[in-house]
Amino acid sequence: MVRSLLPLTALLMGSAFLLFAGGLNGLILPVRGEAEGFTAASLGLLGTGWAIGYVAGCLGTPRLVARVGHIRSFGAMCAIAAIAVLLSLLLITPWVWIPVRALSGFCFAGAAMIVESWLNERAEAGSRGRIFGVYTMVNLFASTAGQMSLTLGDASGYVFFVIAAMVYCLALLPTAMSATMTPKPLTQVSLNLRALWRNSPVAVFSVFMIGIANASFGTLAAVYGARIGLSLSDIALFASIPILAGAVAQIPVGYLSDKFERRKVLIGVALVAVVADGLFIMAGEPGRTLVLALVALFGASVFAMYPVIVAHANDHAEPGSFIQVSGGLLLVFGLGSILGPTLAGYAMTAYGAATLFAVIGVAHVLLIVFAILRLRTTAAVPKAQKTDFQAGPLARSQTPETLALAADPETGQPESTP
Repeated sequence: MVRSLLPLTALLMGSAFLLFAGGLNGLILPVRGEAEGFTAASLGLLGTGWAIGYVAGCLGTPRLVARVGHIRSFGAMCAIAAIAVLLSLLLITPWVWIPVRALSGFCFAGAAMIVESWLNERAEAGSRGRIFGVYTMVNLFASTAGQMSLTLGDASGYVFFVIAAMVYCLALLPTAMSATMTPKPLTQVSLNLRALWRNSPVAVFSVFMIGIANASFGTLAAVYGARIGLSLSDIALFASIPILAGAVAQIPVGYLSDKFERRKVLIGVALVAVVADGLFIMAGEPGRTLVLALVALFGASVFAMYPVIVAHANDHAEPGSFIQVSGGLLLVFGLGSILGPTLAGYAMTAYGAATLFAVIGVAHVLLIVFAILRLRTTAAVPKAQKTDFQAGPLARSQTPETLALAADPETGQPESTP
């Protein structure tokens, strides 16, 4: 295992730099924007901008790489991402931050796809599953470390913006140091909603609702924390704990979804999320201990649902179509991510901080209702035809190239991760 990872160390470091910078940049903006007096509506639009850029990056990067190559494209992505961070520091206004955030989303998606393409090219068949598992864990910890680094200083200055820009530049090292041949062309995924819906209506509707809910929380969690009086270090914990809880929860949730009907498991997990949503609404302005406990329960449920949805969709898909189906769902998730932060931001501006969880709760309730209706009208997939549950990174940090890395190149199905 160590021998297979050593040649990939530079690429894993490059991915870690990307996720560290992305985590830091994604949290410093709402924290600083709240301190500058931005409305929740304008801060929600930051998440909308990011999602638009991210989806565009997933769709457009393969064409860009085909024109100018991997190394030039990657260098441009990292450089523009660093410039975008510094521009946010120079021009502190939401009308600059929103389009700049969209640019950051495009560059982040593009740079991640290129690193993953390189990693996919160099991963040996016998260790691909384990490499994907290590890659997932590296990204998880790097993103969390980026968010938690906010506890080390003052968010009102320029330091964290500069650090994020520097780390984006450090991500250039893997391609600069790589002596391997240029990877194959990047994975392209088209969005065919009609085909996805025919494959699994529950998966399409549910992943859209999850996009609304998760992007709303990811964008506005820091704003909620600031408005209920959390300190900067507690806001960083409030944003990081649910990610870690969701990663841990994928283990028991994945076991249950392989053993029982996935739609029932999805409904059960969504019910837990609704309970967490309701507790946040009823608590008003909870104290530090209660709010961190509630957000752990929230994260364990909301961030464990996406892999169940993908597994359910692939149960109904043709063999070898994992990348096409999962990539399509990823783009639907992105569409939900465009809508969610805007709705939640305007709701928080009009009715207060707790309405963040009202918007999220409505998305979860709609998911449950639709899944129950489908349960009553369509039969479950026979156990023998079910694919294996595949734990993975958060949807908002996945790209089509992530899915290619997770799949067996011969069968097109996801690899197991022993």
